[in-house]
Amino acid sequence: MGSINADFAGETVVVTGGSSGIGRAVATGFGDAGATVINADVRAAPKDVDAETPTHEAIEEDGGTAAFVETDVSEPSQIESVIEAAREFGGVDVMVNNAGVHRSREFLDVTPEDFDFVHGVNLRGAFFGTQLAAKDMIDRGVEGAIVNTSSTTAERAEWDHSHYAATKGGIQMLTRSAALELDGHGIRVNAVAPGPIATEIREGWADEARDAIEESDGLPSRPGIPADLRDAYLYLASEGASYVTGETVWVDGGGSL
Repeated sequence: MGSINADFAGETVVVTGGSSGIGRAVATGFGDAGATVINADVRAAPKDVDAETPTHEAIEEDGGTAAFVETDVSEPSQIESVIEAAREFGGVDVMVNNAGVHRSREFLDVTPEDFDFVHGVNLRGAFFGTQLAAKDMIDRGVEGAIVNTSSTTAERAEWDHSHYAATKGGIQMLTRSAALELDGHGIRVNAVAPGPIATEIREGWADEARDAIEESDGLPSRPGIPADLRDAYLYLASEGASYVTGETVWVDGGGSL
């Protein structure tokens, strides 16, 4: 099969939650495409068992330009600090709101603290990440792109996911609402909804997913790896998607069939 070669040279991309998993794959993908990448995460060190070098250092080792800004996206003031850091490289051209957390709880066992923690990072972080990036783009007169990370759980119920799924459903409507209101500024807002991906969003899941991949006969419904998602983000952020806004692209290996 052919390949698509993205070119983001001269553009600055912020990826929240870019130290591990999906965020790391997306960040390094933009780095490979020539973008200046800012990883906004609570820690620089990756949680991935197959990665030792922090994302920004890995991009720089491959000849790219990158930086790390310690960021808790549940605090809008810290997102503002990331935007300020991006201005040192010209400002935000692409914002990827990817940071996410999950606590496995049955519905009747979810506590207010569980709820606030998951919603603070997943939905509050994406909301104000979208808003603050858009304000920066508008101030600079830039027609930028914003890509949010949703999930197939936004539309498909799963055990132990009620509070998490609520954030992802919220992200889908945030994406549509922001796309509507920001269209007049030339800012596109889209989302990617991953299926089950081998990451450490919960302890031990990456190993379970990799085992399932090895045992699988192929698509549909096998777990994926972070690299399976990378090009979807690059596409939605690119000129190739200039006629796409307010959409959520499902990348789930056919699990929704």
